[in-house]
Amino acid sequence: MENVIFQASDLARDRTKFLDAARAGRAVVRDKDGSGLVMLPESELAVLEGYAAWSQRLNRLTALIESDRSVTAALLGELAWLRVFDVEDLREFVSELHTALIAGLADQSLDDVNKLVAEWRLTARQLEDPLRRSVLLGRDAAEHLVDAPEPTDRG
Repeated sequence: MENVIFQASDLARDRTKFLDAARAGRAVVRDKDGSGLVMLPESELAVLEGYAAWSQRLNRLTALIESDRSVTAALLGELAWLRVFDVEDLREFVSELHTALIAGLADQSLDDVNKLVAEWRLTARQLEDPLRRSVLLGRDAAEHLVDAPEPTDRG
């Protein structure tokens, strides 16, 4: 559909055309003061808002990692759940988030971003427990391993 700019008076006369344009992706109304008002599907707005929020978080996290400062919960702010990861893991998260955001904007969906964050949060929760952390990261694993006896056929 072509990009049509409606006037405020068109809303009463041509509301069907206006709504059709909004359903197709975007409808622009020129207000009396010359400013433009945009109507678009709610799902598209949610993607744009989510993209903006996660892009801002990504930029802050990238700057924090590159600053070589110690990564603390206070500096991470709303991403404080990432505090259990070392800098190498944080760089991996940044890389994966960057890729998911690019794909999400292209696909008009934040499903991959939400899935990625949920998976990293789950891993973070597991790493908060010292025993799980040592098992997941393989620290001290060798001293806890024992040889298992060869299985026998009892049939």
